[in-house]
Formats: sequence, structure tokens, C-alpha cells
Amino acid sequence: MDVPARAIQDARMRSLLPVALAVLLPHLAIAQSVSLQDNALQDWTRLKDTMMKIAAAMPEDKFGYRATPPERTWGEQLLHVAEANIVQMGRLGSTVAPPAYDMKETSPAAIKHTLEASFDFGIAALKEQTDQSMLAQAASTRFDRFMGASTKARVVYYVIGHTWDIYGQMVVYLRLNGITPPASQRF
Repeated sequence: MDVPARAIQDARMRSLLPVALAVLLPHLAIAQSVSLQDNALQDWTRLKDTMMKIAAAMPEDKFGYRATPPERTWGEQLLHVAEANIVQMGRLGSTVAPPAYDMKETSPAAIKHTLEASFDFGIAALKEQTDQSMLAQAASTRFDRFMGASTKARVVYYVIGHTWDIYGQMVVYLRLNGITPPASQRF
């Protein structure tokens, strides 16, 4: 390459540098501002939306439905999720009082309210956290036999995983009743 051509190429590269930086720097700033607490809050909030939709998908007269005799009823599945949410998210040490719940509840409206309240409690508990506090040890409960000593972050993702497991079971309940789960519906 001759000297004038090289100079032109260098000038073009120098003129592209500010454009490249203007495009890339915002993305680098975003990548550096990832937050454990914020990610957990986003995941929890999306899970609430998913679970409230599946809870609403089953007709209220089917809340007593169970796929096989030894399994929980639809309503009991929802209460099971709510109890796990309240107990496990309570391990984060929130200043917000956990909602009251009754595992013998049979009213569909009350069961859905309990489920929603359990997720709202989790949202409140997560909003009190910081990235640093999410790495601290969670409080102990009688349910520690499932996990042992854990960070608050591990507790959050444990209960999220648990809820997805129950969600999978609930999909079967819906399908056995001829109902397409909300997440599988095509609009």
C-alpha cells in the first residue's frame, strides 16, 4: 500500500472510531451493570405472572380435581406453591410480614389470593435485598433438610425451581381436563 492510500485508510479508521465507541460503550455499560438482586426480582415477577395465569386457567369447579387419587388437588397444588414461597422467601429476612395462609382452604378465590399474596411477599422481600445481601446466608427453617445452609440467592432460585416443577404437574392437570395451558396457547 502506498503512503497516500495508507494515510486515507488511517483517516477513515480514525473517523470510524468515535462511531464505534458511541455504539459499543452503552452496551458495555449495560453489561457491567448486571445485578443479582434485579435479575432475581425480574425472574420472580415473571414467575408470578405465569403462575397467576395457570391458576386462572382451571375453572373454579375443578379446583378439587386430582389427576390420580394420591395426588394433590388443583387447589392444593396452588397452596403448596404459596406455602413454599412464603416459607422460603421468608428466609431472606424481610421486614414485611409474611401473609397468613390456610392449607385447608378450598375457596378458589381465596386460594388464588393466597398464591398472589405469596408472590407479592417474595417481591417485597427481594426489593429489600442488595447484590451483597443476596450472597449472605439465609435464615434457617424447618425445611432446611431440602437444601441445608444456603445463600439468599440459592434460596430464591431453589423456590423458583420448585415452582416450575409444580407448574409442570399443573400443565398435566389442565390437559387432562381438555384445557390448553396459557403458555402453550397461540394467539
